[in-house]
Amino acid sequence: MDTSLDLARRAAAEGLAAFALVFAGCGAIITEAETGSLGAVGVALVFGLVITVMVYATGHLSGAHINPAVTIAFTLSRHFPGRDALAYIIAQVAGAIAAAFALLSVWPAKPASLGATVPTIDIGGALVYEVVMTAILMFVILAVATDVRAVGTGAAIAIGGTIGLDALFGGPLTGASMNPARSLGPALASGQWQNFWVYLVGPIVGAAVGAAAYQLVRGRRRSDDGLRRPVPVHPR
Repeated sequence: MDTSLDLARRAAAEGLAAFALVFAGCGAIITEAETGSLGAVGVALVFGLVITVMVYATGHLSGAHINPAVTIAFTLSRHFPGRDALAYIIAQVAGAIAAAFALLSVWPAKPASLGATVPTIDIGGALVYEVVMTAILMFVILAVATDVRAVGTGAAIAIGGTIGLDALFGGPLTGASMNPARSLGPALASGQWQNFWVYLVGPIVGAAVGAAAYQLVRGRRRSDDGLRRPVPVHPR
């Protein structure tokens, strides 16, 4: 993250990345619904790839959270200043909503509810899946983006790969949201709010659990200070 950039520019990078995530990822869901050309594996690949390229594109600018749950977890684990968190979250939500309405302008019939996340399993199971998938994601993010012992240049691949992995096994069951902004945008544009709370509670709790798990296994090093900012995940 480039701390020399003012908060507005860093938040703008977050908003643009969230826009790309929803437009590409939910666009892939629509493409599959309309043409059948991608399949579940293809949709998962699109989500993983868009996160990978956006982390490479914005990681050195904003830290590439692209997810309110990640921002909250970074803040709770003292890797991100709380005074900046609200701006990031607003930008992420705005970017996701803008992308969903851009898709609506192309697809007014709202195929696949514009990629809205709706569980196909019972609500309790869906909540467990969203918590666990987000916890795995946050564990990986903290490992590659905050620990200097990890290979920083591969962070984008690791994070995108985790998104793709979660989408492969969880996408057909819950939509594999892991991101409240990603779910909010399509829900607002399509009017599909069925069990939406799962996609708020699950990712936020999961991200906090994943952060706590990594802090537990990592331990505290002598060089640690009170606030450890994420290292850039993009080679400069």
